[in-house]
Amino acid sequence: MNRCTQAPAPRSAAWRVLLATTLLGLGLSVSAQDSVRPFPANALRGTLQVTQPPELLLNGQTARLSPGARIRGVNNMLVMSSSLVGQSLVVNYVRDAQGMVHEVWLLNATEARQKMPGAPAQASYGSENYAPTSPQQ
Repeated sequence: MNRCTQAPAPRSAAWRVLLATTLLGLGLSVSAQDSVRPFPANALRGTLQVTQPPELLLNGQTARLSPGARIRGVNNMLVMSSSLVGQSLVVNYVRDAQGMVHEVWLLNATEARQKMPGAPAQASYGSENYAPTSPQQ
């Protein structure tokens, strides 16, 4: 005994809305990868290399991560310092009152090209200025 006498309603409108929402979400996530995050006014620019957590090299000088230090990756999610051992990374960072590194942001290409107020005059961190030298003959 079939009690349903009506044909099912077409779902094409619902599928169109779902498809449009999905495509819009994908477009926003791709464009957010090279967006510029807001950094504190006291943030400095440098090159970070984690040697043995919590010990690290910051611009070639020894430094230490503070207890509770946060390292944020290019996607702004937390990164463990042990996963960065041996890598040389361009970062923005903030020190605490004792001089330990308290907050670190790993920079994407767009952020690394930006000028930082208070950043020391250094060579560009972007790779577009790199020109390999030919061997001398």
